[in-house]
Amino acid sequence: MNQQSKPKSSAHYQREYRRRLREQGLIKKEVWILPENARQLAEYEKQLRGPHGETDSTGVISMNETIKRWTTDSLAEALQSAGLFADKQASLELIDGVDPALHIVMHEYGDLPLFLTVAGDQIIVEAVLWPAADVADVQKFNDAVLRTHKYLPLSTISLDNIDGEDYYHMFGALSATSILANVIFEIEVLASNVIQATEAYGEFLTLPMAAN
Repeated sequence: MNQQSKPKSSAHYQREYRRRLREQGLIKKEVWILPENARQLAEYEKQLRGPHGETDSTGVISMNETIKRWTTDSLAEALQSAGLFADKQASLELIDGVDPALHIVMHEYGDLPLFLTVAGDQIIVEAVLWPAADVADVQKFNDAVLRTHKYLPLSTISLDNIDGEDYYHMFGALSATSILANVIFEIEVLASNVIQATEAYGEFLTLPMAAN
């Protein structure tokens, strides 16, 4: 992942995300569900943000849809015309190089930046959470992540080095032959999970998270 400057903590994007939701007249409701139903809840939440619960057909999978193996270039071209990007809810930029990547900015999530790469048989979507230096007690935090991250569906937390400094990341992976609707769903779920992780693990950070 090519970083031109020090990444911002996910707390910054959490604050922007909440501000934009409030500006849209949306309200927060807490629900309690079984962990295995998290994916369905994410789909319902997206529908309920539209008037009268309306949604588009992005998540509808056609049995006749042709399965193809994506490259970063071909995926960039396909995503440009998808509703998420055509409607300006998100934007993307192709970063050329030996290992090309897509820099995706999720405007609906406070301009949260994501990076997508196609590597062999996998598509990886990832985001920076926060520097390891921002964690008050690394051992307690790592223990909490291992015990609870399964409640954030389709995403995993890792520790990676950027320019000599350790950062916690969140990422999701899916097959390079996935249909476009599933790639878009992975992108949206990861963005949502970054915001939820920032709220869930805020107590372990040296800087307090924004209030609801």
